[in-house]
Amino acid sequence: MSYLGPEEILRKKQEYLIPCLYHFYTKPMQLVKGEMQYVYDHEGRQYLDFFAGVSVINCGHCNPAITDQVAEQVRTLQHVCNIYLTEPIVNLAERLAQITPGNLKRSFFCSTGSEANDGAALLAKLHTKRYEFLVLQQGLHGRTAFTMSLTGLSMWRTDPTPVGGITFVPNAYCYRCPFGLSYPGCDLRCADAVERAIQTQTSREVAAMFVEPIQGNGGIITPPPGYFERVREILDKYGILLIVDEVQTGFARTGKMFAIEHWDVVPDIMTVAKALGNGAPISAFITTDEIAQSYTRPGASTLGGNPVSATAGIAVIDYLLKENLAARAAELGEYLREQLAGLKEKHRLIGDIRGLGLMVGAELVKDKNDPAKVPAIEETDLILEQLKDRGILIGKNGLDRNVLAFQPPLVITKDNVDQLISALDEVLTVVEAGQ
Repeated sequence: MSYLGPEEILRKKQEYLIPCLYHFYTKPMQLVKGEMQYVYDHEGRQYLDFFAGVSVINCGHCNPAITDQVAEQVRTLQHVCNIYLTEPIVNLAERLAQITPGNLKRSFFCSTGSEANDGAALLAKLHTKRYEFLVLQQGLHGRTAFTMSLTGLSMWRTDPTPVGGITFVPNAYCYRCPFGLSYPGCDLRCADAVERAIQTQTSREVAAMFVEPIQGNGGIITPPPGYFERVREILDKYGILLIVDEVQTGFARTGKMFAIEHWDVVPDIMTVAKALGNGAPISAFITTDEIAQSYTRPGASTLGGNPVSATAGIAVIDYLLKENLAARAAELGEYLREQLAGLKEKHRLIGDIRGLGLMVGAELVKDKNDPAKVPAIEETDLILEQLKDRGILIGKNGLDRNVLAFQPPLVITKDNVDQLISALDEVLTVVEAGQ
């Protein structure tokens, strides 16, 4: 097969795409094929994918257990819009009701996480008849005008006229505690800050608070035990709904089907996307019977829950359960963090290791012994590039883009983890020698 090649793709990209669309690497490759935990470039070189399209390909690239069913649905009925009756959409909604926490039951399907979060906010306003929102600093909730305003990372807040009525509160960033404290002696000051914000920065007409159980783009920020339980108590006190954004964390990624299950909390509304389709565009906001009754005026999404994407979602859930990928993520995630902790002892660039399951971050600083914790921004890019050259793809995120992100397909093996750790050890040694 003939391919354009990276240079020609870059030329066309620069000529025909809006320039806001960036890419990884100073020397990018053209990816042309995927197979479970691997992707391949136009020259046939294999790469171990440790980023999974940002927590999308949880079940592996081109997994035949999913793609075979999708292909059959494409050949049978591809699209008629949800104004007509089709079977996959209701079957997927039923499956989601069976696996989501607590009494979450009713779904509204759309195509992207941004749409799901936008819809969740609308539902919260309809139900509470309130119009303000609380969000966490360093959260990311989407690319629509409204969800961009809900986002607490300046690089993603492109809209020059953000929506009002949104109050940001400190996140549970223990490595860089906004209060200069340490867990557990802090007594969850960051959670208590939610109540202070309600009392001093809002009109107390708050409809809901948006949270990611683990902040993905924010830097794999993982709250400590008890955090969400305390937040939930505060929200209940003021009649504020809890919207949990599981767009990155959902579908077995963190060692449980949904990350919020690591805390003893059930959301009022939950949003999902990414891994639900394993590459097929699908998302949803899911809520209780009671809250769902607040949304009765006509609503639709042209492609939301279409037969192909819904079929993919059903196949994904079936595969996750059949292969017990949540347990696999828990086991391999613990092993990965142990191995990264070993590298942290050896290398001065690694300041912190955090995450749950196979959603793990390693924050890089100039010197882990320096209390200033200066972000190692340039070094992060060098490490990504050199790992790519060794056949391994990882991500980066965080406020300063200095957090290595390990979010692989959940079908990886222990040998894959060892391959990553060996290569990362080698690259860290090279980069630190060049400092």
